[in-house]
Amino acid sequence: MINCLDQHVEKSPDRVALIWERDEPGTAVHVTYRELQDLTCRLANTLKKYGIQKGDRVAIYMSVSPLSVAAMLACARIGAVHTVVFAGFSAESLAGRIMDSGCKAVITYNQGVRGGRTIELKATVDEAVKNCPSIQHVFVAQRTDNKVHMGDRDIPLEEEMTKADPTCPPESMDSEDVLFMLYTSGSTGKPKGIVHTQAGYLLYAALTHKYVFDYQQGDVFGCVADIGWITGHSYVVYGPLCNGATSVLFESTPVYPDPGRYWEVVQRLKINQFYGAPTAIRLLLNYGEEWVKKYDRSSLRVLGSVGEPINKEAWQWFYQVVGEGRCTLVDTWWQTETGGICIAPRPSEEKAEIIPAMAMRPFFGIVPVLMDENGEVIEGNDVSGALCIAQPWPGMARTIHGDHQRFIDAYFKAYPGYFFTGDGAYRCPKGYYQITGRMDDVINISGHRLGTAEIEDAMADHPEVPETAVVGYPHKIKGEGAFAFIVLKEQTARVDHIKEELKAIVASRIAKYAVPDHILVVKRLPKTRSGKIMRRLLRKVVTEQSSNMGDVTTLDDPSVVKEILDAYQKYKEKNSS
Repeated sequence: MINCLDQHVEKSPDRVALIWERDEPGTAVHVTYRELQDLTCRLANTLKKYGIQKGDRVAIYMSVSPLSVAAMLACARIGAVHTVVFAGFSAESLAGRIMDSGCKAVITYNQGVRGGRTIELKATVDEAVKNCPSIQHVFVAQRTDNKVHMGDRDIPLEEEMTKADPTCPPESMDSEDVLFMLYTSGSTGKPKGIVHTQAGYLLYAALTHKYVFDYQQGDVFGCVADIGWITGHSYVVYGPLCNGATSVLFESTPVYPDPGRYWEVVQRLKINQFYGAPTAIRLLLNYGEEWVKKYDRSSLRVLGSVGEPINKEAWQWFYQVVGEGRCTLVDTWWQTETGGICIAPRPSEEKAEIIPAMAMRPFFGIVPVLMDENGEVIEGNDVSGALCIAQPWPGMARTIHGDHQRFIDAYFKAYPGYFFTGDGAYRCPKGYYQITGRMDDVINISGHRLGTAEIEDAMADHPEVPETAVVGYPHKIKGEGAFAFIVLKEQTARVDHIKEELKAIVASRIAKYAVPDHILVVKRLPKTRSGKIMRRLLRKVVTEQSSNMGDVTTLDDPSVVKEILDAYQKYKEKNSS
């Protein structure tokens, strides 16, 4: 906390800490370190006034803004644990996270603004906290001028902050005390609360920010991620602020008001490092180069990619068109669990080669290993295996909140003595690493990690759908999309109606981005004799590798494969017509 604010306020109080690029273009707000400290301390004192103490959990359900950053820092200052929930999540997702973490309060906005649309944040919180007895207070800030319902436990945040003392001595914390929790999807249905601690996490976020992006004092660092994800925690808030940087907060979307938005912002704010997701690059690539070339991008020195492996076409476009072939492009691999970047082309020797679409080099102290099916380390180069990390590093997660056994099972059981990342990787002949994707039932939609079990659990709520199986398939823009196979209770003419209902259920249980692109009705699902669904076969069907089904002898009835293939062909023909 001291590291992110006080040290900079002493040395250079008027340095700009945050540039809030609001949804409406051209309305950027600059916040200095002194102003951010003032906001943070007033917010911290307001939380204390309403009984929030060291160790209490506080949910933050807000769009990206200086106030949402101050909310995170205010929790840190008083030793409370923040859990930021992405403001696109449904009331049910929010309630689940509040209940699992036992939050005492929620901080939110009356509404959010994104892509020219208004998002009902307070209404969603109201819906969520109905079922959350642990919540004592809801602090409500104003992002728009619209009035929202205020009940007994609702507190107008800015009004309270104007009355609060602008100084708040920071709580003394142990290096291993909890700093924050962040929920992420696993291969089983329930999201897990990943726990990060004070010292190791902050050190790792700050070091990786400085060295991977070649951050120099005076640079404007533009990470366009949302604070609801780990990227926003480490490279919008904690890393840059610890380094005394100027960090951009991007509230809008890449295509609002037009597909030139990112590059217009780069020109206007003179951004030096631009860090974004491959899914946005793939989206913009379809709109052509003129939207990029309209704007002056000469301030850019480093481009970064995060959230999923970037494909070669998107890499080339990002490098040649956006970066004019003169910017370093770092494809960064890391996870919510690692706290910060683990494998990236930089830091390295000056001008060392960068291979397109490859994360390449482990960061200081990261020791990657590839493991085979028998749990043995694979030596040599030009090999593929399960990506593990062989020794601890400062940024690593310490536990899963309330379920340490699940933490052990998920990350340390598959390969004893190693941290298993859940990803597969290839080590090329030169010894560099390329990430090949998830090895479990987890898919990556537009850079959002999502367990297929979560979608299945949501759809299982439909009374007419006894069985579902969801798999990922390659999607041109989103990277992966969800493809659902469903079994109906009885033959019905309402198939299309049921599909729409299922989509609505998934949107309300999880979020809009989780809704399957395709839903295919089948008579039955491919199962082993012990009743386990063989999703591997379903993946082969939707990626059209049916000639190579592999071993189907473990199925209780191998004829199910032809049944599903026929249904898929019919579905495809119907869709193309």
